[in-house]
Formats: sequence, C-alpha cells, structure tokens
Amino acid sequence: MERRQTAFLFDLDGTLVDSVYQHVLAWHEALEHEGIRLSVWRIHRRIGMSGGLLTDMLLRETGTALDPERSERLQRLHAESYGRRSKEIRPLPGAKELLAYLTDAGIPWTIATSGRMETARPTLDALGVDPEKIPVVTRDQVRFAKPDPDLFLAAAARLGVAIEDSYVVGDSVWDMLAARRARALGIGVMSGGYGEAELERAGAFRVYEDPLGLLNHIDEVGGRR
Repeated sequence: MERRQTAFLFDLDGTLVDSVYQHVLAWHEALEHEGIRLSVWRIHRRIGMSGGLLTDMLLRETGTALDPERSERLQRLHAESYGRRSKEIRPLPGAKELLAYLTDAGIPWTIATSGRMETARPTLDALGVDPEKIPVVTRDQVRFAKPDPDLFLAAAARLGVAIEDSYVVGDSVWDMLAARRARALGIGVMSGGYGEAELERAGAFRVYEDPLGLLNHIDEVGGRR
C-alpha cells in the first residue's frame, strides 16, 4: 500500500513566532486612536481571526457604528503600530528547529496566516522564511480568513497534498475551528495564550506548550523521517 503524504500547515503568530501580544497592543492603540475604549483581554480573545472580522466583532461589542472607511482606517493604524513593534518579535522556542526537521525529513510544510503580507513579512523575516521559496498563504490570497477554512485549504493545495492528510498547527481556537471545517487534524500550542482545555474543546487532538514541545513529540503525530 502506498504511504499517504503527511503535511503540516502552520499558523504564524503565536504558533511559530512570539508576536500575539504585539498584535494585541497594536489593535489596542488603533482602537484608542479612534476613540474606542476596549479592554486588552477582549482584544486578545479575538487574535487569530481576520482583521476585518476582528474589528467587526470588537466594535459590535462596544456598540460603535462601523463603516468601510473606518474599518480600513483601523486596519491601517494596526499595521502601522504593529510595524513599530516588529523589532521585538522573536521565533518561539523550537520553531526554527521544527521547520528544519520537517525539511530534512522531506515532510511538506507551509504557513497560513490571517495576517496580510504587510504585517506577516517582519515575522517571516524573524523566522528566516522566504516566501519566494516557501509557499506562504496570507489573508490577501483567500476570500475568508479564520475561522473559515479557506487559508488551510489553500495551503494544502499549494503543497499538492490532501487536506485530510494534513495537520493544522495553531495557537488559537480559531485555528482549531478552521481545521475542523477544513477536515484536517488540529494540533494546538499554548504559546499564544489559549489553554489546553480551550484548544481541545475547539477540536485539537494534541496540545503542546510551544513548537519545541511539538518537535520533542513529533513521533506522536506521524512526523517520521
């Protein structure tokens, strides 16, 4: 029987790079600039979904009217604020080693992020990933971002593998929900701030602390050389 090809589809922020809280503070600054008062913890609970959906949900909670011009302005302010914090971003423990292991083992992998390339570029640079060489799927390339499955379906297609044979690795419940809708197995990491129970309830079949934890248990998810 021919062995089916396993692939890993990674989220970026909070999964491979330590950038979730930079995003939270950038959104907080953007909202404050627009005179919208919202607790930081409420913003954190929405990180991982698309910027447009995030602003829709956050502004709905505040009862603030939203129009396309204001939504676009918020996303621009977030991108500018995040860009000023980009030098603070570092790869999470084991992230580079995990990607190197998969490459050496001949196991396909790619990155699928709800961010646009404008904000993803600094984190990809920190990770040492060149999107000219590694297929990277961003919000710019799909109709809907998480929790819709489009990003991960597009990522599997870019690799030429079946989504049913793919693992989605992410740090948020939005990643796990998108994985379930895409019919992929979800692997959770807690490096973005969500707890083990939350990730498991959203559909993760394994949860690790961070990329290093996944690398140390890669045999549990079929990541064989």
